[in-house]
Amino acid sequence: MPAPELPPPQSTLPEAAARFGAHVLAEAAARACDIKTVTGGPPRAPSVPAPYAVSVPAPVPDLERILRGPSGLGTAGLRLISREQLPTPPEPSAATADGRPIPGLYYHQVAEPDPVRVEEVSRRIKSWALDEVSLYPEDWEEQFDGFSVGRYMVGCHPDAPTIDHLMIATRLMVAENAVDDCYCEDHGGSPVGLGERLLLAHTALDPVYTTEEYRAPWSKSLHADAPRRAYRSAMGYFDQAASPSQSDRYRHDMARLHLGYLAEASWAQEDRVPEVWEYLAMRQFNNFRPCPTITDTVGGYELPADLHAQTAVQKVIALAGNATTIVNDLYSYTKELDAPGRHLNLPVVIAEREGLSDRDAYLKSVEVHNDLMHDFESNAAALAADCPIPTVQRFLRGVAAWVDGNHHWHQTNTYRYSLPDFW
Repeated sequence: MPAPELPPPQSTLPEAAARFGAHVLAEAAARACDIKTVTGGPPRAPSVPAPYAVSVPAPVPDLERILRGPSGLGTAGLRLISREQLPTPPEPSAATADGRPIPGLYYHQVAEPDPVRVEEVSRRIKSWALDEVSLYPEDWEEQFDGFSVGRYMVGCHPDAPTIDHLMIATRLMVAENAVDDCYCEDHGGSPVGLGERLLLAHTALDPVYTTEEYRAPWSKSLHADAPRRAYRSAMGYFDQAASPSQSDRYRHDMARLHLGYLAEASWAQEDRVPEVWEYLAMRQFNNFRPCPTITDTVGGYELPADLHAQTAVQKVIALAGNATTIVNDLYSYTKELDAPGRHLNLPVVIAEREGLSDRDAYLKSVEVHNDLMHDFESNAAALAADCPIPTVQRFLRGVAAWVDGNHHWHQTNTYRYSLPDFW
């Protein structure tokens, strides 16, 4: 049944925000409360019913960047707060100084992740990997520890209210990497037959509804290998903490990821280097998008589905995923060159398709990343100005924190990454 027609809203909001509709804003505010946590706590309702009176935590200083907007000539109008109001950035710790940032790369310095949280998340995730899902054999332990996933996730989710919330993201990150390593990459991965393996693994996230006769063998298959065991367990924990719309959103983004895996696999089977634009199209799917898109679940609240689905929100999330994934291409460049076979990354594709030297292709890739970052920040700042809803503002801060934390982890993880000698 169609919604009743409303009179034109009398609002001081910018026109773009008003276009969301008074009924959407009111409904969003009513649902913009903390969702139940993994410990089973009930949702916390807003303290007052007014459309914009949603209770959210005070912004953390290193999350303020997205509300400032981009810097540089002609961008002052995109900032929501003046430079005089900006907090002083935190001083880097000694650990932050470890690992050389890529010269010329546009990024934001962040504080070192809380070491107490890092230690506890690292302890819990290793226990989960070994005791709950039997994720890896003994000789992979050094690689698991070297990945430093606890430090990664604590740095990317500074507004997570509890360790339990951080574990939601950490299990999913480890499970996603198990699928990538075991099906696609380092530990027995192959493009041959990848579609079948990904489809069966995806059913651990998106359950199969079939007849009684065939349900049992499908259910048994979820324990067949480490990636499926990890997906099944991690998704189970996520479903306990998330709303149905958040779970469905995550499944959708994982389907995007798997589609990107398949595109890359087809190029490997054809022994073909794609055009640069084709590679970047693939990277919009085979990227980190599932991680920042769950920042509200990890933060203990929900960006309602009708707001999350807005084109402007989707564009910001996509740009964040694209920029963070090129960060991975740049920091993992030498690691991939040292691995057997040919690994596609943006510098390799640009060098091949545009006839540039390895150095010039790498430096051009830095420029591509910087352009994506500026687009992300400009679009996020414009959205923040156009849609001053507390959950939207908090979600944008969370995505920006994920972008910054992702770079910090890549820069400082010297166990995995080292830079080429191009400077």
